[in-house]
Amino acid sequence: MKITIVGLGLIGGSMARDLRKAGFADEIIGVDNNAVNLARALELGLADRGASLEEGVQEADIVLLAIPVDKIVSVLPVILDCIDPAASVTDVGSTKQLICKAVDNHPRRGNYVPAHPMSGTENSGPDAAVEGLFEGKICIICDQEKSKPQHIALVEKMYHAMGMDIAYMSSDEQDHTTAHVSHLPHITAFALANAVLASNDRNIIFDLASGGFRSTARLAKSSPEMWGPIFKQNQGYVVESLDLFIKHLEEFKQSLISKDDTHMYELMQNANRIREILNGESQNLVRKKSTTTKLYTK
Repeated sequence: MKITIVGLGLIGGSMARDLRKAGFADEIIGVDNNAVNLARALELGLADRGASLEEGVQEADIVLLAIPVDKIVSVLPVILDCIDPAASVTDVGSTKQLICKAVDNHPRRGNYVPAHPMSGTENSGPDAAVEGLFEGKICIICDQEKSKPQHIALVEKMYHAMGMDIAYMSSDEQDHTTAHVSHLPHITAFALANAVLASNDRNIIFDLASGGFRSTARLAKSSPEMWGPIFKQNQGYVVESLDLFIKHLEEFKQSLISKDDTHMYELMQNANRIREILNGESQNLVRKKSTTTKLYTK
């Protein structure tokens, strides 16, 4: 199996490591418009060789796009123009509606399998790539009815080789869901970091910062070049999730202003219920909220 990975940073590089370890890829071709990143990726063994976009795409059995979502929108139609008619194309973008719309009328739309493997860290670049990043995580495949069965089957096999389970959603549902569980946490981390940086006592705060603050603010180290386009592409649902979050922040604030201890404790006790979901006890109930979401385990 010959795989071309476009973008050899955290996600693309980590996928390269896992696919090589699993024996899924006979050869990995690296494509990156940053010559320094490509050279480093080759040095680290993330790819067997580098190539131009056109050359790498034409040779591949699978083309994997692991670049910012705004770049995927512009590059994906070009890739579909260049691929072998039997090749499969997938991406790892955290948003899906605009990407899918960009190729809805492309004659090779059936070769494309929109995907979002839900894993990552706050780090970026080839040196951030690690083995096992996707083990036990969920990959969302979107609008599967628009992809040809043989391409879905091959992409499923690839994600299973990395140890992932697969969920199926519409691109709209994917964007709505990830706005709450992925995009909102990143925005709140950026806002938290800015709030502390703006404090007059910020040096003392950072000296005293312990695990709780560090784990909460960790996402604020994420790449603006990656997350800015995500926020813009999913603006509507991100604003919706922010409005809901701000509403609940205000509720906490008002309970403190009014010295309503009973309500404050009720808010925290209600929040404790998330433990059930994070422990997997309510997983099936969460999925049943959607009639279009299905889960397929390896």
